[in-house]
Amino acid sequence: MMIKKTCLWLCVILIGSLRVMRTYGFYVNITYLESAVDIGAVCLDGSPPAYHWNMGSGAGINNWLVHIEGGGWCNNVSTCLARSLTRLGSSKQMMEQVAFSGILHDEPQYNPDFYNWNKIKVRYCDGASFTGDVENVDPETNLHFRGARIFSAVIEDLLAKGMINAENAILSGCSAGGLASILHCDKFKAFFPASTTVKCLADAGYFINSKDLFGKRRLEAFYDDVVNIHGSAKSLPPSCTSKMNNSLCFFPENVVQEIETPLFVTNAAYDSWQIKNAVAPGVVDPHGKWHDCKMDIEQCSSDQIEIIQEFRLEFIRALDGFFGTSSPRGMFINSCYAHCQTEIQETWYMSDSPMLSNKTIAEAVGDWFYDRSAFEEIDCPYPCDKTCHNRIF
Repeated sequence: MMIKKTCLWLCVILIGSLRVMRTYGFYVNITYLESAVDIGAVCLDGSPPAYHWNMGSGAGINNWLVHIEGGGWCNNVSTCLARSLTRLGSSKQMMEQVAFSGILHDEPQYNPDFYNWNKIKVRYCDGASFTGDVENVDPETNLHFRGARIFSAVIEDLLAKGMINAENAILSGCSAGGLASILHCDKFKAFFPASTTVKCLADAGYFINSKDLFGKRRLEAFYDDVVNIHGSAKSLPPSCTSKMNNSLCFFPENVVQEIETPLFVTNAAYDSWQIKNAVAPGVVDPHGKWHDCKMDIEQCSSDQIEIIQEFRLEFIRALDGFFGTSSPRGMFINSCYAHCQTEIQETWYMSDSPMLSNKTIAEAVGDWFYDRSAFEEIDCPYPCDKTCHNRIF
């Protein structure tokens, strides 16, 4: 009897879990692009690139959303070798299915404007936001720096599968994928005929050249290593690389002025990844005084909050050149302690999702894409916004 009751409760829990998963997301199978291997468009370990595709339906059958996965970068042989043993460097290590939610959801109550589009999640396995292109492969490491080739191969494969007929297309991404959606925005548009409406959306991809606690621009030095080992310079905008060091062209603030394709940026002004890794990384905090603050912004001291507030001001200043172009721009900059908000259902479109001017991120992006209304909002300073879903690590 006890065994039957236990089985009954397990079934109830399993069914409940599946219902929750269906509400907040659903699983999509992986597609390995084996043909890309022949042209050297491969992950760090030489395995084929991959993506997940949820096909469009009804009125959205000719609309395409290509979303690029995030996951940081590798900047030398050691970090790239380590990465090549994970899903971020090898398709051999990727799960066969991933969950689609938020902007990738397929139900209108959770994704009102894009639910019936073709939605693709491009897996990230090159370590340089799809900018690398080095022909030679060291036989001792077998590391392949071919991110730029992967981007082109995936897009061309999707075009051949129907995306060439797109009426609307969006290139989006989260974190390092959000940076990729900025760096490749105009290139993405160039794949389509003039009749296609093409726009780009960057989520948590607006990395700034901030100073750490010791006044060092740590991310700039890191990007310099990334660009050098991956051979990324040729994939970065010449309008930028002709004027400054190649690594500086990894920062959106130095390239957005020249982007001609309409671009929307959504970002937390207190970006949790940047504060944890660029402002107060462990190397400048050997005694862990920032540990609790980085885990939960509500645990920050007044002195730490002052430094974080300065980061916000620096972030806003980095947006100064964002509107220096004729292409329609949009932004949703909230004062949350977060990183990536479009992929997560709770922060994309729910009754208690973060809001600016009484709009969720989903509503702001949808209004901007369909030209229903412009949206260019920067939130008031922390802790004024009570709609935030602040990250607690």
